[in-house]
Amino acid sequence: MKIAVIGTGYVGLVSGVCFSDFGHEVVCVDSNAEKIDMLREGEVPIYEPGLEALLARNVAAGRLSFSRDLAKAVAAADAVFIAVGTPTRRGDGHADLTYVYDAARQIGNAIDGYTVVVTKSTVPLGTNARVAEILAETSPDAEFDVVSNPEFLREGSAIEDFMKPDRVIVGVSSERAAQVIKDVYRPLYLRDFPVVITDMESAEMIKYASNAFLATKITFVNEIAMLCERVGADIKEVARGMGLDGRIGAKFLHAGPGFGGSCFPKDTSALARIGQEHGVPMRITEAVISVNEQVKRRMIDKITELCDDSVNGKRVAVLGVTFKPNTDDMRDAPSLTIVPALVGGGADVNVVDPEGKAEGAALLPGVNWFDDPYEAAKGADVLVILTEWNEFRALDLEALAKGMATPRMADLRNIYDPAIARAAGFKAYVAVGRS
Repeated sequence: MKIAVIGTGYVGLVSGVCFSDFGHEVVCVDSNAEKIDMLREGEVPIYEPGLEALLARNVAAGRLSFSRDLAKAVAAADAVFIAVGTPTRRGDGHADLTYVYDAARQIGNAIDGYTVVVTKSTVPLGTNARVAEILAETSPDAEFDVVSNPEFLREGSAIEDFMKPDRVIVGVSSERAAQVIKDVYRPLYLRDFPVVITDMESAEMIKYASNAFLATKITFVNEIAMLCERVGADIKEVARGMGLDGRIGAKFLHAGPGFGGSCFPKDTSALARIGQEHGVPMRITEAVISVNEQVKRRMIDKITELCDDSVNGKRVAVLGVTFKPNTDDMRDAPSLTIVPALVGGGADVNVVDPEGKAEGAALLPGVNWFDDPYEAAKGADVLVILTEWNEFRALDLEALAKGMATPRMADLRNIYDPAIARAAGFKAYVAVGRS
């Protein structure tokens, strides 16, 4: 099957590469000439484990190519996937659908024969219906169907998520379109992964409802962590006890500095706006958004208290600034709230992140970048663990403590045992939801 993927951002590139590994002939299209040139040279513009090798393999097999010529790619395709960005619109919290609708117009002008147009981007209710209207307005004689196929890829494990999904959600309005999508995902059907065929509105809602629920789990456990600190409970034990209940599950019950990334912040914001527009306020989601911001500010307070109530003139070593490990994504990362507050408070901030500097250098002005955590911590007054990269999980705590001016640690991901950290020489240690 011939597939065109419009957009070579995170979702588009991972999807295109994985579709080609299914055996389809895939063209990934982007208007950014520099990005297309990079991809043709085998360079991947994002950090995602395993993606570069998978891309190279399918390019070598002749199944995967990259182009700026949208019209040519669409005209030859059986299925066209829209995978462009839907960032939060400034001022009102809505998803900005400009790129989706622009792509729909260009696709409409290029369709040649029956084509299934699939929206892979995260879009609010009614977007796919509007895409169908745009296609019909642009090309009244075109033969097409529109399908909603939201993505559920976790950054850092996206290839595994695509190849071994919990489920594939497909919203359709015709049996013909459903059959095309079944053909696209045939390798998953053959391995009995669930492919849920539903209407387009339900598919759109499943995406938002899923991400809002996961964001709620994170925020709930962070509130419980705050209460644990007050009453002397240990959030790690509490979360473990909760997670063993099959009705709850252990995933996303990890206390920390709040959620960030490309999905949860914008999707919770968009869902809240959708609810307001339809007269059904999403009060739980609205509370999640508010509490998540409070959690980030509480982390600043923890660090400040650890520095004798003032970070002015203190040297702070921060380990990790991406919103999660195994990605270079800085979008809505807690570090973008916490680190500027430290710099603004007069701290001298040293930063280490295995993949974060490329984006972080522009987003975090006034910090000093290091490659080695021991060098970053040398002479520091406090060490802050902000992202749980594997590189930070087995540090020589004694060596870190000895190199610091005052060995104090704010372990905001709870990756170390408090007793072990203190025994290693950290005179002061704070975590999240434990003492």
